[in-house]
Amino acid sequence: MLRRNLGAAAFCACALLALGMAGGTAWAGLGQPTDGELGLQLPATPIMESIHSLYNTVNGIIIAITVFVLILMLYVMFRFKESSNPVPSRTTHNTMLEVAWTIIPIMILVGIAVPSFRLLYDQYSFPKPDVTIKATANAWFWEHEYMDQKVTVTSNVVSDEDVLKAKLGEEAFNQKYGTLEGTARTQALYQDSAAVWAERKELRKLAVDAEIAVPVNKVVHLLVTSNDVIHSWTIPSFGAKMQAVPGRTAATWFQPTKIGSYHGQCSVLCGKLHSAMPIAVRVVDQAVYDAWMAALQAKDRKKANEILKADVASSGAAQSLAQLQ
Repeated sequence: MLRRNLGAAAFCACALLALGMAGGTAWAGLGQPTDGELGLQLPATPIMESIHSLYNTVNGIIIAITVFVLILMLYVMFRFKESSNPVPSRTTHNTMLEVAWTIIPIMILVGIAVPSFRLLYDQYSFPKPDVTIKATANAWFWEHEYMDQKVTVTSNVVSDEDVLKAKLGEEAFNQKYGTLEGTARTQALYQDSAAVWAERKELRKLAVDAEIAVPVNKVVHLLVTSNDVIHSWTIPSFGAKMQAVPGRTAATWFQPTKIGSYHGQCSVLCGKLHSAMPIAVRVVDQAVYDAWMAALQAKDRKKANEILKADVASSGAAQSLAQLQ
């Protein structure tokens, strides 16, 4: 019976490992999700670097404990089985062992607590801001107000319909899809837009019509609130996540250290179009940021969008990462 159980456990473990490898598991990318990803997205801020460090440390401890317990269980199963130990031991206490299994877990928990408290302190110790942005959630889009510059950027999701209309034109789009309804329309738009998304080098369900920009290596204070229901402003590579609660204003901060495009989305189930609330932040050089902000202050939003699209440094970084993955 024991051999059959061990054999079954070994078979299941091998099957799961093979399934994971066959599924194309990959390490998570920077600023965007990766198909079959394993682990957290790569860090682009000091806070996210600390989160990564703590994550890896805790996982290492968990794996070590799991392996130790597994080895101990196998040893006990073989060493004290009936055929090897026909006369059971009557030992009931071992003082040194009981002290060890009390002290060692305490030391492990303290070892985890110290970096945890340090990270928590850093997350709530706000450096002096270089840029202050107020993010207001709506059903279902985001408004980002640059408090000092008195500029607001409204970001809506770019849909399959939007990219196909831009590619085909309004009239051709209506001729091809105007008679379709419900699921048939959704499936047709999804299938036909796949090539267009690849051509545009944009992420489906994460692309927005107006990205926001922040300068690289600058401290950004983010004030978060909502006009209707509870939402959540989240950029995984920044290590930034804050609830947007109606009637309240919460705050978080981040300091991006890598130029590029960073994507996130509302991470609280807020309603039927919860998936239509992506967030896109472009981290750019100070000169690009100044030009972009000047265009916004001049109320030339078309020029502002063109400035970000033409920024080779940030768009090139995103494309390189996409190719590597």
